[in-house]
Amino acid sequence: MNADRYDYLDLVTTVDGSGVARIRLGGELDWETADDLTAAARSCLTADPPPRRLRLDCAGLTLCDSLGLAALLMIHRKAGETGTPLHLDNRPPLLDRLLELTGTAYLFATAEEAGGRMAAAEQAAATRPAPPPSS
Repeated sequence: MNADRYDYLDLVTTVDGSGVARIRLGGELDWETADDLTAAARSCLTADPPPRRLRLDCAGLTLCDSLGLAALLMIHRKAGETGTPLHLDNRPPLLDRLLELTGTAYLFATAEEAGGRMAAAEQAAATRPAPPPSS
Protein backbone atom coordinates (compact mmCIF):
# COMPACT_ATOMS: atom_id res chain seq x y z
CA MET A 1 0.00 0.00 0.00
CA ASN A 2 1.27 3.44 -0.93
CA ALA A 3 2.13 5.56 2.13
CA ASP A 4 0.69 8.63 0.37
CA ARG A 5 -2.69 6.95 -0.12
CA TYR A 6 -5.26 8.44 2.25
CA ASP A 7 -8.36 6.81 0.87
CA TYR A 8 -9.23 3.18 1.33
CA LEU A 9 -12.06 0.78 0.74
CA ASP A 10 -12.49 -2.32 2.85
CA LEU A 11 -14.51 -5.01 1.11
CA VAL A 12 -15.84 -8.12 2.83
CA THR A 13 -17.62 -10.60 0.55
CA THR A 14 -19.81 -13.44 1.78
CA VAL A 15 -22.28 -15.83 0.15
CA ASP A 16 -24.90 -17.41 2.37
CA GLY A 17 -26.54 -20.81 2.05
CA SER A 18 -29.50 -19.40 0.13
CA GLY A 19 -27.25 -18.05 -2.64
CA VAL A 20 -27.30 -14.39 -1.63
CA ALA A 21 -23.95 -12.65 -2.09
CA ARG A 22 -23.12 -9.69 0.15
CA ILE A 23 -20.31 -7.20 -0.17
CA ARG A 24 -19.80 -4.94 2.84
CA LEU A 25 -18.14 -1.64 1.94
CA GLY A 26 -16.16 0.45 4.40
CA GLY A 27 -14.39 3.65 3.46
CA GLU A 28 -14.11 5.67 0.28
CA LEU A 29 -15.47 4.62 -3.11
CA ASP A 30 -13.57 6.84 -5.51
CA TRP A 31 -11.21 6.89 -8.49
CA GLU A 32 -8.60 4.91 -6.60
CA THR A 33 -10.87 2.20 -5.16
CA ALA A 34 -13.76 1.82 -7.65
CA ASP A 35 -11.99 -0.96 -9.58
CA ASP A 36 -11.67 -3.00 -6.36
CA LEU A 37 -15.44 -2.97 -5.85
CA THR A 38 -16.13 -3.68 -9.51
CA ALA A 39 -13.76 -6.68 -9.42
CA ALA A 40 -15.35 -8.06 -6.23
CA ALA A 41 -18.85 -7.73 -7.68
CA ARG A 42 -17.79 -9.20 -11.03
CA SER A 43 -16.32 -12.18 -9.19
CA CYS A 44 -19.67 -12.77 -7.48
CA LEU A 45 -21.72 -12.26 -10.62
CA THR A 46 -19.61 -14.53 -12.82
CA ALA A 47 -19.74 -17.45 -10.36
CA ASP A 48 -21.42 -20.60 -11.61
CA PRO A 49 -24.22 -20.35 -10.72
CA PRO A 50 -24.51 -16.60 -10.17
CA PRO A 51 -25.97 -15.48 -6.84
CA ARG A 52 -29.74 -15.20 -6.42
CA ARG A 53 -29.18 -11.62 -5.21
CA LEU A 54 -26.24 -9.28 -4.79
CA ARG A 55 -26.46 -6.99 -1.79
CA LEU A 56 -23.98 -4.15 -1.30
CA ASP A 57 -23.97 -3.04 2.34
CA CYS A 58 -23.07 0.64 2.14
CA ALA A 59 -23.33 1.47 5.86
CA GLY A 60 -19.57 2.04 6.15
CA LEU A 61 -19.27 4.16 3.01
CA THR A 62 -17.73 7.56 3.82
CA LEU A 63 -17.33 8.97 0.29
CA CYS A 64 -18.54 8.22 -3.22
CA ASP A 65 -17.33 10.27 -6.18
CA SER A 66 -18.19 10.10 -9.88
CA LEU A 67 -16.02 7.01 -10.49
CA GLY A 68 -17.61 5.35 -7.47
CA LEU A 69 -20.99 6.03 -9.05
CA ALA A 70 -19.70 4.68 -12.37
CA ALA A 71 -18.64 1.48 -10.58
CA LEU A 72 -22.13 1.10 -9.09
CA LEU A 73 -23.67 1.61 -12.54
CA MET A 74 -21.34 -0.99 -14.09
CA ILE A 75 -22.27 -3.45 -11.35
CA HIS A 76 -25.96 -2.70 -11.94
CA ARG A 77 -25.53 -3.42 -15.66
CA LYS A 78 -23.62 -6.66 -15.05
CA ALA A 79 -26.19 -7.79 -12.46
CA GLY A 80 -28.93 -7.17 -15.02
CA GLU A 81 -27.07 -9.24 -17.60
CA THR A 82 -26.93 -12.20 -15.21
CA GLY A 83 -30.50 -11.74 -13.98
CA THR A 84 -29.28 -11.05 -10.45
CA PRO A 85 -31.20 -8.41 -8.48
CA LEU A 86 -28.86 -5.77 -7.01
CA HIS A 87 -29.61 -4.04 -3.72
CA LEU A 88 -27.79 -1.12 -2.10
CA ASP A 89 -28.47 -1.66 1.60
CA ASN A 90 -27.93 0.83 4.42
CA ARG A 91 -27.24 3.72 2.07
CA PRO A 92 -25.73 6.72 3.86
CA PRO A 93 -27.18 10.18 3.11
CA LEU A 94 -24.14 11.07 0.97
CA LEU A 95 -24.92 8.18 -1.41
CA ASP A 96 -28.65 8.92 -1.52
CA ARG A 97 -27.85 12.54 -2.37
CA LEU A 98 -25.47 11.55 -5.18
CA LEU A 99 -28.02 9.12 -6.64
CA GLU A 100 -30.77 11.76 -6.50
CA LEU A 101 -28.61 14.53 -7.99
CA THR A 102 -27.54 12.32 -10.89
CA GLY A 103 -31.00 10.94 -11.58
CA THR A 104 -29.87 7.37 -10.97
CA ALA A 105 -31.68 6.66 -7.67
CA TYR A 106 -34.48 4.82 -9.47
CA LEU A 107 -32.00 2.19 -10.64
CA PHE A 108 -31.28 1.22 -7.04
CA ALA A 109 -34.75 1.65 -5.51
CA THR A 110 -36.12 -1.08 -3.32
CA ALA A 111 -39.56 -2.46 -4.14
CA GLU A 112 -41.00 -0.46 -1.24
CA GLU A 113 -39.37 2.78 -2.42
CA ALA A 114 -40.45 2.21 -6.01
CA GLY A 115 -44.01 1.45 -4.89
CA GLY A 116 -44.10 4.58 -2.74
CA ARG A 117 -42.81 6.75 -5.58
CA MET A 118 -45.35 5.25 -7.97
CA ALA A 119 -48.19 5.89 -5.51
CA ALA A 120 -47.03 9.49 -4.98
CA ALA A 121 -46.81 10.06 -8.76
CA GLU A 122 -50.28 8.61 -9.29
CA GLN A 123 -51.71 10.80 -6.52
CA ALA A 124 -50.04 13.90 -7.97
CA ALA A 125 -51.40 13.09 -11.43
CA ALA A 126 -54.91 12.58 -10.06
CA THR A 127 -54.94 15.98 -8.31
CA ARG A 128 -53.36 17.90 -11.19
CA PRO A 129 -55.87 20.13 -12.99
CA ALA A 130 -56.78 19.01 -16.48
CA PRO A 131 -55.24 21.05 -19.30
CA PRO A 132 -57.55 23.47 -21.08
CA PRO A 133 -59.16 22.05 -24.20
CA SER A 134 -57.30 22.85 -27.38
CA SER A 135 -59.05 24.95 -29.96
